[in-house]
Amino acid sequence: MEFIKELWSFLKERKKLWLLPIIAVMALLGGLLVLSQGSI
Repeated sequence: MEFIKELWSFLKERKKLWLLPIIAVMALLGGLLVLSQGSI
């Protein structure tokens, strides 16, 4: 949880909020990959 807060403050400070959707998609794909690895 601390990592997410740190990432959010970094994005706000650097005015890189356009990266947020990219990071969200990458996290979603990573989560799907982890979940699918367990089911095989």
